[in-house]
Amino acid sequence: MNDLKKTWIVVSCLVLSVVPVVGQAVPQKPTSVTAVPVAMTDADPMSDARPTAAVTRVVVVSLEDRRLALVEDGMVKKVFPVAVGKETTPSPTGQFTIVDRVENPTYYHQGEVVPPGPRNPVGTRWIGLDEKGYGIHGTNAPHSIGKAASHGCIRMGRRDLEELFTQVRSGDQVEIIGERNETTAAIFGTPVVPAVVASPQTLTAQVTPEAPPQSTAAVVAVTVPVSR
Repeated sequence: MNDLKKTWIVVSCLVLSVVPVVGQAVPQKPTSVTAVPVAMTDADPMSDARPTAAVTRVVVVSLEDRRLALVEDGMVKKVFPVAVGKETTPSPTGQFTIVDRVENPTYYHQGEVVPPGPRNPVGTRWIGLDEKGYGIHGTNAPHSIGKAASHGCIRMGRRDLEELFTQVRSGDQVEIIGERNETTAAIFGTPVVPAVVASPQTLTAQVTPEAPPQSTAAVVAVTVPVSR
């Protein structure tokens, strides 16, 4: 961590459990993402070079899809899998702004201090939002990616996060969208949401004496998690 700039990060995004996101009222900000053309391009090689000021960047996060897209000048540059807030601590939705970027952050939470390293709950990078305590960061529980697992922050795998970190700057917009809409459909395509695991069940059909015995497997209802 750069000795010239030490940023204390007080966040509440440590893994406690992994559960589907269900509807829960949280403070909401209005979204302003417009439809984005589905024109995928390969991401540029990772570089610390500052992009030109003319580039307009928006990071779009779909809580239902559990994916994040980097959009530059209206074109989808790359899509990454993420972990989002769990049922009891859902991710906020709306329009936000990146306010800071920290390499190898130190984690502070309720008296706990975790220095940079493999045990750090926010990983190797922190992209802070203007919603206090929330950001995009790494994790020391990579198996949580693609699930509803965090305390509200958006988690990414280390390699994906470090790639994104080089391509965004303070002042860039972040749109977190709770329910699937035309914008997320255009960006992410077919929904990718893990189904709720249900215990298998079997029903025995009623038969008449003339009919041969049969058994019918019950149809197990699958609940699609919805986040707000």
